[in-house]
Amino acid sequence: MKALVTGGAGFIGSNLCRALVENGWDVIVLDDFSAGFRENLLETLNSARSNHAELLVGDCTKSEDVRKALEGVEVVFHLAANPEVRIEFNSPANCFRQNVYATHVLLEAFRSSSAHTIIFTSTSAIYGEASVLPTPEYYAPLEPISVYGASKLAGEVLVTSYCRAFDKRGIILRLANVVGPKSNHGVVHDFVSKLRQNPRQLEILGDGTQAKSYLYVDDCVDALLRACRSSQNDVEIFNVGSEDLMDVKRVAMIVSEEMRLNDVSLEFVQGALDGRGWVGDVKNMLLDITRIKTTGWNPRYTSEQAIRLATRSVVLPTYVPTLEQTSIDIGRS
Repeated sequence: MKALVTGGAGFIGSNLCRALVENGWDVIVLDDFSAGFRENLLETLNSARSNHAELLVGDCTKSEDVRKALEGVEVVFHLAANPEVRIEFNSPANCFRQNVYATHVLLEAFRSSSAHTIIFTSTSAIYGEASVLPTPEYYAPLEPISVYGASKLAGEVLVTSYCRAFDKRGIILRLANVVGPKSNHGVVHDFVSKLRQNPRQLEILGDGTQAKSYLYVDDCVDALLRACRSSQNDVEIFNVGSEDLMDVKRVAMIVSEEMRLNDVSLEFVQGALDGRGWVGDVKNMLLDITRIKTTGWNPRYTSEQAIRLATRSVVLPTYVPTLEQTSIDIGRS
């Protein structure tokens, strides 16, 4: 099986590429390195199966780059996107170009290619302030409160319409907050960076009561592969997350513990009303994952385990968890 992974040098993309090659796939990586890094792919490109992975430096907004990358491909994993939620770091224009327009360009090439399936990574942010927790896939109305969430919802609609109009298969995964090795943004990365600068004080955006689900990247990759193998309909949508949530104050405590820091003072900075960290920050998020569990997928790690493992991957880059360690001893080591 031959796959194209757009954004394959990014956080989730590079972990997915490694798993695909290890599982016998031939992989084409398309990335412009606007958010990803070449070093994220070194392990895959230098592995014993490195002849099964090829890197193409290109831009998903350029049709010629996309058409070249799609040659001989059967399955497309579309992960390329600007992942920043905060509007001060990701303007509406960037969101449209990198998340919506790029998806349109890819789908235009996909519809006339030999590829039969596209897997699109969406986000829990498309639900906005859901009144039902855990939130199921059929929840409505979908009213994202961030431009990022809106751009991902637009991508979902494009994938759905193209697959149904042109007899292709589409799989959409709405992801919780994914954490783990190779991530260069998000709460764990931010907290570790701040504590390295000042081990006595940690600035937290919002009031610390924001409660969300955290998904370890290995579980995310497993869900992508499981959905690809198990999906049968023309378009299917799956929530993917852990089955619990935790607030930001608890995340701060765990990161401090894993960094062996005691008596860290927490400083809360009100970035928006109602204790949110920033405009567009969803204060409470927990996904109903009943549907994807019917495929046989289950998260191996809770939110707390995911945060601990992610912190260790930043503090101790050579740390590699084993199943025994992660299922039995995820406390402070």
